[in-house]
Amino acid sequence: MKIVLEELRHQNEALKRINESFPVIDNLKDDSLNFANPLIEHAYEEDHFIDIKMETGTGKTYVYTRLMYELHKRGLFKFVIVVPSPSIKEGTKSFIESDYAKQHFSQFYENTNIQLNVINNGDFKAKGGRRNFPAQLAEFIESSRANSNQIEVLLINAGMLNSISMKRDNYDQTLAGGETSPIKAIAATRPVVIIDEPHRFAEGNTGYKNIKKLKPQSIVRFGATFPQKKVGRGKNAVEKPQYYQGKPQYNLNAVKSFNRGLVKGIDVIYPSLAKEVIKTTYKVKSVGKNELILEDTNKKERVVQTGENLAVADNEFEGNITYEGGSAKKGGRLSNDLVLMPGMKLIPGTFTESYQERIIKQAIDEHFRIEEQNFLRKNSDPKIKTLSLFFIDSIDSYGRRKANGAGRDKGWLIKIFEKLLRIKLTALIGKYSHPVNSREQEYCEFLRATLQSLSSEHQQVYAGYFSGDNGFKNQDDDIQAEVDDILKNKEKMLSFKDKNGNWITRRFLFSKWTLREGWDNPNVFVIAKLRTSGSENSKIQEVGRGLRLPVDENGNRVHQDEFESRLSFLIGYDEKDFADSLVNEINSDVDIQLNEEKLDERTIKLIVEDCQKSNPEFDENQLRNDLGEHHVIDFAGNFNDKVEINGKIMSGFEALEELYPIVKQKKVAVDKVRDMQKHPQPTEVELNKENWNKLRGIWLKLVRRSMIVFDHGQEDQVESIARAAFTDGNNYVKQPIQNIRRKVHVEGEAVVNNEKENAEVSQYEIMNYGKFLKQISDETSLQPAVINKYVIEGMKAKNNERVYINEDTMNNLIKDFNKRFNNFFANFYHYESLDFNASTSVYDLEKDDFVDKVSAGVIGDHILTSAEPDNKYLYDRPPLRYDSTDPELEILEHSYKNQKITVYGKLPKKAIKIPRYDHGTTTPDFIFKIEEDGEDDKYLMVETKAENRREDDNQIVKIQEKYFNKLNESGIYYMMATSDQEVQEKLRRIQDGEE
Repeated sequence: MKIVLEELRHQNEALKRINESFPVIDNLKDDSLNFANPLIEHAYEEDHFIDIKMETGTGKTYVYTRLMYELHKRGLFKFVIVVPSPSIKEGTKSFIESDYAKQHFSQFYENTNIQLNVINNGDFKAKGGRRNFPAQLAEFIESSRANSNQIEVLLINAGMLNSISMKRDNYDQTLAGGETSPIKAIAATRPVVIIDEPHRFAEGNTGYKNIKKLKPQSIVRFGATFPQKKVGRGKNAVEKPQYYQGKPQYNLNAVKSFNRGLVKGIDVIYPSLAKEVIKTTYKVKSVGKNELILEDTNKKERVVQTGENLAVADNEFEGNITYEGGSAKKGGRLSNDLVLMPGMKLIPGTFTESYQERIIKQAIDEHFRIEEQNFLRKNSDPKIKTLSLFFIDSIDSYGRRKANGAGRDKGWLIKIFEKLLRIKLTALIGKYSHPVNSREQEYCEFLRATLQSLSSEHQQVYAGYFSGDNGFKNQDDDIQAEVDDILKNKEKMLSFKDKNGNWITRRFLFSKWTLREGWDNPNVFVIAKLRTSGSENSKIQEVGRGLRLPVDENGNRVHQDEFESRLSFLIGYDEKDFADSLVNEINSDVDIQLNEEKLDERTIKLIVEDCQKSNPEFDENQLRNDLGEHHVIDFAGNFNDKVEINGKIMSGFEALEELYPIVKQKKVAVDKVRDMQKHPQPTEVELNKENWNKLRGIWLKLVRRSMIVFDHGQEDQVESIARAAFTDGNNYVKQPIQNIRRKVHVEGEAVVNNEKENAEVSQYEIMNYGKFLKQISDETSLQPAVINKYVIEGMKAKNNERVYINEDTMNNLIKDFNKRFNNFFANFYHYESLDFNASTSVYDLEKDDFVDKVSAGVIGDHILTSAEPDNKYLYDRPPLRYDSTDPELEILEHSYKNQKITVYGKLPKKAIKIPRYDHGTTTPDFIFKIEEDGEDDKYLMVETKAENRREDDNQIVKIQEKYFNKLNESGIYYMMATSDQEVQEKLRRIQDGEE
């Protein structure tokens, strides 16, 4: 399996913002240093450095890798990437050197490659009595601009950068015109430095000081969190992130990432405890070098000396855990490596091995619940590998290396894990031993292979990675395989079978917080914390290892609108407030903090600017009048405690969110992070099969596959249109690359150019020809050979100059062809039904029956828990799932009890795919069945739009009407609606016989 990278809008937006913000590069100044980057404007000036804020799992590594290609086009060729840890360094190295990344970037940057130079521990060791620079460091420093197609990149982690080896000035070798110190030699190359995980390089710490010694002309930092600094004094002091230029130049914060479906949703799960166990709780009063003082619920102190077992404080503390000492500043430490800080709560019942076993069992159950969904998708959908990650208390619980280096002795935790896993595997094998289809049979084989491997001498079902494992001398083969699978073999871990057809059963990973920032795997669906991290770490960072959207067995990213993916995050009862803390952290990561007590100027500005997009006359007075009429605010602008909106009682601020949905966009949606103890929500929606079966007859017609056929005698017109568009010389233009000097600042989410000057054309953009043809083919459905034939003809008029092959020309050709095509064929095509059906998200063709449940995400991303039950609806409700408040939610909440409608509901996304003659597909959103006395039933198909119609929408109306007419069913009606009123009027006219 090869991972397939794709261009994502948010990543391209980040690149665009950097390109707009990055200073001008002067390729003419100081060209004598061929081993150094050319000088840039505002070189070495920190107030022109750039910050890019992107949430964990949204593709920072992709963006900064592509950024180097972009800046190379402008003349830069030496970059230093600084990461905080070896595991992150390994992940970055694997991505940049991967075949899939190289293949992806070659589409955009023809004949350009990255030479990645990595410095590892031990590279500086003297050989033959001489102390020389490592070969890769020398390659980076000495490489010349003469090799114009090569980008030189030095990848280094903080520990290596801070080492004495980088600072020594006594090497028996000189580089960069005479430098004998690695740091000074790197500085001589005038590098651009990229910092990954900037919160680990706060101003003033050793790592950041050494980055500054590299004398970067510019720094671009990429992170979800940035260094914090106290602002204010005393009780009013608050921690605020410190950004270059005061704000990130691109800000994809946590709220946007979750609400836009760019990362997985999160379900927080923890086992409950008996009330008598919860009552026994201790607070850490103080920690010191010689003693730990605990305070019970009666304020009585319990003292534990260094080296003593916690059982001296309370014999309910099990597990032979001792206090290892510490300090008030850095915290105390237990023998299980739990860090204790004053104020922490300890519950003895969570320290027992039996409690740990409960979490492990729950994690295994959760893994296989998700794995069954991911593996047993419809036969037409590729399988998705499911991985689980366990953060454990100590290496001993997993297993220390044997003294002779030959493997590990299994720790108590692994023994429990293997026992519980065998029980689960045996039960599932029994469940699928009589499969009903080929996918279930395949899953049974996968489970049997897993059980067989688990019982073998060299199991390949789980793997561990701990500090010191990477690069360990005389590493045991099994241990090295585990380390390599976790750190390097991402594609293998996402695959089900190897090249020989053998099952790859490895899917459970263990670590002791070594896999933190920077490491992730898109198919981690379960994370289990078997011990609290013991400090106020970023909650987003803790879940971040599993936030990235998954990829299927073919390497393609699976987006949330195709398949809702969620991360199950298992914790102990002592962290039961984790979900609330996570939601608070996400909501704090916004550019506007909303006042939930009173309507303030920031909220007014937010709402007015949003409403003016559709109603330019909307102003503050209209907003206040509207809120006053709904009793949302009082005369002073305070939100009222209770407000009734559409028959529901809510707070004033909740009513504001209901009336003006833009306010909700500044907070994470309620279903994105769920505490499954407090708000258990199904990840699937139960079908009301009785109602679906009322649609059976029409449904089998609606989902029958169709093809577009152009009317007789018109087929040749496609090539004639292509010839006319692709030979039109006006479509071929030059696309200049401009060096533009800008003054840039950030307003909200937008980069604003205050000034442009000294714009001059230096050269022209040229596009990879293969990509040029492919993108035109993707947008027109023409064969590349046809496009190539007429582009060659069109280029003759331009003297075959390659400079005309660029994005502007490509867009002109696509636009011209589509316009000519649409104008001609709008009335010269029809649909023909093909002689086969296929399974859909709600219908299993093999079983000839509707399924019992579907993924909640294909029905809607938002939840209304207070929805009224309705026995006419296609799914069980409440809760009610929807995508937009206006008009979807209004349509769904309308009462149909006294109407002739017998069945209605929201159709699953992409359940009915109608091919468009002008490219792509379209699909309706709603279906209504209208039962007529003594007459044939009628059906209304509705597609909703939340904004005014565009010209393209008018085409969709014609396309769907033509498609439904080909069914020869006079009782099918279709409409596009922007409001509930339109739908109700259409239904009335159909029921009254006016249509």
